[in-house]
Amino acid sequence: MNSLPRSYHSGATEDALEFIQSIQKRFPHAKIHAVGFSLGGNMLLKLLGENPNNSLLHSAVSVSPPLQLDVCADAINNGFSLFYQWHLMVNLRKSLLTKFKLHPMERLIHIKKKEVKELKTFWDFDGAYTAPIHGFKSAQDYYTQCSSKQFLHKITLPTLIIHSADDPFMNEKIIPTSKELSHSIQFFLSPHGGHVGFVAGTIFKPRYWLDSTISTFFTSSH
Repeated sequence: MNSLPRSYHSGATEDALEFIQSIQKRFPHAKIHAVGFSLGGNMLLKLLGENPNNSLLHSAVSVSPPLQLDVCADAINNGFSLFYQWHLMVNLRKSLLTKFKLHPMERLIHIKKKEVKELKTFWDFDGAYTAPIHGFKSAQDYYTQCSSKQFLHKITLPTLIIHSADDPFMNEKIIPTSKELSHSIQFFLSPHGGHVGFVAGTIFKPRYWLDSTISTFFTSSH
């Protein structure tokens, strides 16, 4: 956790950009590859779309990215996915309460400390905290501006997106059409894999398909 009232969010590309640039300066002749998982995968794709003419990296992989944040916030608020939302919200509320101990959060985001426990969904949390503390008008404004799907057609870097049809955090609405993808993107849709799962083989002899697929893509991008 940082020491500021703000936190991080799925569209905050500034830190990643600064880090990548620092690596470039330290290793000017190295080929740099990047992998983003889940919200980090969304952020990575947004970063690539924002900088299409800047050779930041040699190639990139995004695993289980929530390409449309509002659709995903709805999807995780239904059915069995509610369990995942409950688990994640426990940690988010805990982190926000820590911010209340360090900063005048009631003045900054206009909710009282006792009201944090009432934030049950991502819509609630992002509307009450993520949006106002990061300068967005609302949760919907945050979701709209930071969803990476709208940036995919701008990406010029060799990029692999790995998504699963049975991801409990998402649904079929987020799957991009061929027109939404640039020619630099390979989109792989697995029938199974869950959210950042993709383990093949058997329970006694698992094969970590995701790891080998990412390394193979990076090797082929040399």
